[in-house]
Amino acid sequence: MRALRIATSSLLGFALTAFAQGAEPKPAAPIDFTAAEHTAAADPLLTAMLAELQREQQLLILPGMQRPYFMEYRLDDFASYEAVANYGAVSREQRGHQRIVRVSVRIGDYASDSSTSRGDGTVELAPRDNDPQALHYALWTATDEAYKGALRAYAAKQAALKRFEKAPTAEDFSRIPAVQRIEPLVSLSLDEAAWNKRIAEASGLFLTDPALAAAAPHVQYSSADVRGLAVNRYLVNTEGTVFRHGYASYGANYNVGGQADDGMSLSRANGTAAAKADELESAAAFHKRVVDDVLSYEALRNAPVADAEDFHGPVLFSGDASADVLSRLFLPNVEADRPEMGTTARTVGAYQSSFRARVLPDVLDVTDNPLEATFAGKSLIGAYAIDDEGVPAKPVELVEKGKLENYLIGRTPVRDFPISNGHGRAAPGQPAHSRAGVMIFKSTSPISSAELHQKLIGMAKEQGRDVYEVETMGGELAPRLLYRVHPDGTRQLVRGAIFDELDNRSLRSDIVAAGGDPYVDNMTGPIPETIIAPSLLFGDIGVKRASEEQQKLPYYAPPK
Repeated sequence: MRALRIATSSLLGFALTAFAQGAEPKPAAPIDFTAAEHTAAADPLLTAMLAELQREQQLLILPGMQRPYFMEYRLDDFASYEAVANYGAVSREQRGHQRIVRVSVRIGDYASDSSTSRGDGTVELAPRDNDPQALHYALWTATDEAYKGALRAYAAKQAALKRFEKAPTAEDFSRIPAVQRIEPLVSLSLDEAAWNKRIAEASGLFLTDPALAAAAPHVQYSSADVRGLAVNRYLVNTEGTVFRHGYASYGANYNVGGQADDGMSLSRANGTAAAKADELESAAAFHKRVVDDVLSYEALRNAPVADAEDFHGPVLFSGDASADVLSRLFLPNVEADRPEMGTTARTVGAYQSSFRARVLPDVLDVTDNPLEATFAGKSLIGAYAIDDEGVPAKPVELVEKGKLENYLIGRTPVRDFPISNGHGRAAPGQPAHSRAGVMIFKSTSPISSAELHQKLIGMAKEQGRDVYEVETMGGELAPRLLYRVHPDGTRQLVRGAIFDELDNRSLRSDIVAAGGDPYVDNMTGPIPETIIAPSLLFGDIGVKRASEEQQKLPYYAPPK
């Protein structure tokens, strides 16, 4: 076995120019390696990570330099699968397996250290097998770079802080008790052959299903995809935390589109997502989704364009649509990202000065509860027991009777919130930030779907005009399936509309009723999240015709 060595010469050369000589080294907190090694004994990756961390903790000190007060090793082992089908055939299939280590080194102390609002640390590719020597070298290389970066950042940060009159309103890093927990490893469990067949059939269904014959000549693209991601995350730090947990997410989507006769681009795109592969839609349900999407695309093609005259008035959002609105407008503003140095703001975003102020109507409460693993018998993608900084998760009451009472906090404190509430989350290889887990919106006075529709129709009658109802949303909070609702209760699909002034003011002041029909939106992605939201009736939302340039139609018909 090759001998391991510390990068003393490269670090020393950097240190002489980056930091003042004569600083008193601060000892890092010792790890109880006996207990930690016992916890990790059955896992060769954790064993190697702990051994290298112990070695670095003992040796990472340069003459006249501060040594780190905190170091953390995180290894993300993720496997992925994706297959894409177009026009009835699988066009791409890809499997991936990668390991990434992220090393965080902090210089200074918990009150003021080398971290920045963008995060800290260095990323290095890790060996895909369990060779401990190769992993030691990857960690050593990343630690060397992270330490140099921390010294440089600390010197620059201390110099920058001298330019400001007021001291920072919160410490840079919160203290937490060490956690030692080993969860089972996860792996991809998707039936690839079955799903490949399913998406191939779905992407060509517009050509083969007699029920879709009228729509087939107008379909310009039709695609389906299935994907899976399994992540096993390993975390050790100099506070004594030893943690391994895993999660998986799966999704299958269908996308169909083309143009109306006037050249307007139109599409329908949606799918199914789950924390377990066997909780994705069945073959029959996915088939029905595709048929419904193609039929609704054809209905959109034949629908009238939204009125040229702008509308301001009642709009009913389904649970599906309201989940999209809340995900875009509410979630980012309760995830407490720390502002840049020199500002007294609590966080960034629209709610930076909204603590204990009303941000929603008084009939709505909001809780983020990552410990809620299932809802109505379905697993929730956003659930977890311990966050990606090694902090146990717990429910957080964010909004009570419309007032913002809390933020989601990781280990980077903000003013008035010095302690993590277990919401530090990270995409593979990325620094942790405050992020949601399972966000639950609930009305204290819910009404049924039938009552919501009757209330909408009652408002139409009272105002003597048509109102609107949206079933699904597209990108940038644009309605994809929007219906004009007449005072007699009938409705008509329209196209080419966008919402005007749908913003945080609308969430605060324009919601007049909420349903008792929770919709579960499992959102796959680098950081899986779940939103559970009811239908929402807004009293005054703007709807206007979109001003998009129409493209020319194809010069000749598609192949048969």
